[in-house]
Amino acid sequence: MRTHFFSAVIMTLATFVLLVVIYPLLVWGAAFVAPAQGRGETISANGRVVGFAKVGQKFTHDTYFWSRPSAVEYNAAGSGGSNKGPSNPDYLAQVQARIDTFLVHNPSVQKAEIPAELVTASGSGLDPHLSPQAAFVQVARIAKIRHLSEAQVRNLVQAHTESPWLGLFGPDKVNILALNIALDQLK
Repeated sequence: MRTHFFSAVIMTLATFVLLVVIYPLLVWGAAFVAPAQGRGETISANGRVVGFAKVGQKFTHDTYFWSRPSAVEYNAAGSGGSNKGPSNPDYLAQVQARIDTFLVHNPSVQKAEIPAELVTASGSGLDPHLSPQAAFVQVARIAKIRHLSEAQVRNLVQAHTESPWLGLFGPDKVNILALNIALDQLK
């Protein structure tokens, strides 16, 4: 019994040191080599910070590219999805309301052309990106309201499209905050 007792105590102490001391120090050290030293990548406009690159913001004004809906109302303190399945009647009604709203504001778009990400929230509720297709479907509305050519707005979307990491991992994406800041700078 003594051998098992001492083995258990040694294993407990070793696990304690590994999980309470070494692992937190490794994570803390990794933060210092990460971009912005683990404080988050900020996006600035006109000399002031307007948001974070990895946290979505709400854009619903017709002069801007709309962002992906959020189940947590873009509250970065508590990310999360809606936890409602595709057969939930409340969820279906919410998605239909988003589709109807989008169609009213984008009359040149057909229902079948709306990417799902424009009417469904992401798993975190804070997704700052859209696919290029979700941005392109909004080009006609923005070009018309801002009195720009559709080609100008399309070129802006293409210029802000980020390729997958190493060209392999993940889809192309567009950061909506960065895109809307660039949109404001177009003349």
